[in-house]
Amino acid sequence: MNKKPYQVTALFEQELCRYTGAPMAVAVDNCSNALFLALMWEDIKGRYIELPSHTYPSVPCAVIHAGGRVKFLSSPKLLSGEYRLGDTSVWDSSLRFTHNMYRRGQLQCLSFTGPYKRLKLGKGGAILTDNITAYEWLKRARFSGRRECSYHDDTFDMLGWNFYMMPDVATRGLQLMAQFYTPQGDPIEMPDIELPYPDLSTGIYENYSNNQ
Repeated sequence: MNKKPYQVTALFEQELCRYTGAPMAVAVDNCSNALFLALMWEDIKGRYIELPSHTYPSVPCAVIHAGGRVKFLSSPKLLSGEYRLGDTSVWDSSLRFTHNMYRRGQLQCLSFTGPYKRLKLGKGGAILTDNITAYEWLKRARFSGRRECSYHDDTFDMLGWNFYMMPDVATRGLQLMAQFYTPQGDPIEMPDIELPYPDLSTGIYENYSNNQ
């Protein structure tokens, strides 16, 4: 079947929705950029965002690049599942991928990057949402502000970023989604991942935030 490249990515997003229970999904090139885009939508400029002290380094980077400031809360070395970024609607869900995981009214950011993730795509991520306005903005924001058509046919009225999930990655995602269903087609519940992370509260992030 001859499909346009963006249609393959859309099919993968539909499969993510079917499994996670989210009404809409926006696939991107990695979870770090998913967090950044979700925080840009949330408009956190000048706000302090509370994070666990033990987390992946790109999370405070995303907060700062989106215009926010970081405040770390003491946390265990082992991080599991997902956590909410401060009082935003944004969740770092990089260590969770399971059936019906979507939280209504939230922006949950998934990771398919690295050897420990449930869905191993080498590199990739997604944002789950039920907000149609956020969904439409995020789809264009990840694609250099473009609509999903040839740039010869597009009109350019929005700034964006080059965070699109490439169709070959989405194709592999479609193939690998079968592992989350039984042979009878029933969804399989997957346990949370638990990983150790460094203590970021001793790094540059809070100092950078306080000096802005």
